[in-house]
Amino acid sequence: MKESTGLGIVETKSAVLFSPPRERTLEGGEKAGPVTIAYETYGRLNPAGSNAVLIAHALSGNAHAAGFHEGDAKPGWWDNMIGPGKAFDTDRYYVVCSNVLGGCAGSTGPASLDPRTGEPFGTEFPLVGINDMVDCQKELCDFLGIGKLLCVTGGSMGGMQALSWLTRYPGRVRSGIPIATTMRHSPQQIAFSEIGRQAIMSDPNWNNGRYYGKKPPAKGLSLARMIGHITYMSDESMRSKFGRGRKFETQASKLVSDFLVEGYLRYKGEGFLKRFDANSYLYLLRALDDFDATNGRPATEVFAGLEAKILVIAFESDWLYPIWQSKEIVRAAESAGVDVRYCEIPSTYGHDAFLLEAEEQTPVIRRFLEEVSGTDQVI
Repeated sequence: MKESTGLGIVETKSAVLFSPPRERTLEGGEKAGPVTIAYETYGRLNPAGSNAVLIAHALSGNAHAAGFHEGDAKPGWWDNMIGPGKAFDTDRYYVVCSNVLGGCAGSTGPASLDPRTGEPFGTEFPLVGINDMVDCQKELCDFLGIGKLLCVTGGSMGGMQALSWLTRYPGRVRSGIPIATTMRHSPQQIAFSEIGRQAIMSDPNWNNGRYYGKKPPAKGLSLARMIGHITYMSDESMRSKFGRGRKFETQASKLVSDFLVEGYLRYKGEGFLKRFDANSYLYLLRALDDFDATNGRPATEVFAGLEAKILVIAFESDWLYPIWQSKEIVRAAESAGVDVRYCEIPSTYGHDAFLLEAEEQTPVIRRFLEEVSGTDQVI
């Protein structure tokens, strides 16, 4: 039986941006264009064009943030937060979510065909940064007739995109809600990315990214996802969900145990193979590690002159993006005289809390958006 949602059936659309001669010069210096960006919209843009909220997704996300696709049993990845009466109320706001450049869910990425060769780009695809993703979103907003966003928000990698908007296009946003994120990766966070990269690139089927039409690096990608998923949970959530419970099934090897947590990680890793491309995973991990909202400046200068309001949300048990990194964002905004608020939620879910703690986030976000929008949100 389908989970309840207020949006019903929704459709993923696409826009072709940066067509020649308007190619986008990427952070790495290479050019990209034309670029296809997959996106979904919920609600309606008001006559003043002042009620648009951009949702930016995390590493493994996509444009399908809410509602159902025809025939699907489960709704989009943030359906508990987007829809009539929810945190991002589609009776009041026009909500937009797009799949990032470099992704593999409808947007141009490594699995897309290279027009020069007629074959998938693979590792010939140019390097993509968080700022490049945001530039595509800005171009999409122009395509949709959105002059200025009421708010840009997202968790994890989505929060980095929100920070990029706030620091690079301050005149195009009225507010930002970076959630469970950071201004730049720490050495530990880069280390976890590197383990995921090595898991994929060590798979003999990766073949330097030239695996399309052949066996994909399934074991490597599955292992990378398993590693990543450990960092998304907390010790307490794992204890609560699995404890030291066992499945008591016959194993293929005496060296393979039957703890419930092991089965769960294998399930997550194998399920990921059905919806994600290994090269995209590598490209997006690199984008995460390379991002630095300070751009070499002192943190106190990052938000200089910003008039937008900011709400930073962090989760107490998040050890992938710990609360000190969220507080660093708050201090930098305060030092620049920005109207910034900080909400620390006492969750046990770890980093995944931004996807799961809808009841705790909703009133905070609702009040913030109402304050920012005033009466402008009326459709």
